[in-house]
Amino acid sequence: MRLSYNSPVILTFALLSLAALVLGSLTGGETTWALFTVYRAPLDDPLTYVRLFCHVLGHSGWAHYINNMLMLLVIGPPMEERYGGRALLLSIAATALVSGLVQWFFFPSSALLGASGIVFMLIVMASLSGMRRGELPLTLLLVLVLYLGGEVLDGLFSRDNVSQLTHIVGGLMGAVCGFALRRR
Repeated sequence: MRLSYNSPVILTFALLSLAALVLGSLTGGETTWALFTVYRAPLDDPLTYVRLFCHVLGHSGWAHYINNMLMLLVIGPPMEERYGGRALLLSIAATALVSGLVQWFFFPSSALLGASGIVFMLIVMASLSGMRRGELPLTLLLVLVLYLGGEVLDGLFSRDNVSQLTHIVGGLMGAVCGFALRRR
């Protein structure tokens, strides 16, 4: 038996996230803040545009990284096999950009980092993956009601450091990307 780099987009994402976490640990969090966290920064700062995409690679610590990567590594490879690496990479980039822009525009006094929006995107895409023409999968409806409904409730009633809006944006982007890729 030999090792296989079976899911290049997902594995590369996980390794880049690991590199960002290690780099952040070595620099006392400076690189995490400078490159892998999105926040309201001036538009004339070129790193503002980098952070709109790269914030999904940053994590606040090992537990945050491990929780996101476990889900990503379980759900991601079948989605990469189903939709293809290029389409999945574009879905990840689009979700990063949309969640980054939502953060930048609507939450000027806070910051965002982590791959949970990408994980939520993959969860919703997975619930769409077995869909046949003319059918609406019950699994999709249950995921939307239970998972996204729970995020809405958490956003309204809990005060923690979790960005429920990012989870919701990720889930909505998963639906958009899943339907768009399905039609292709």
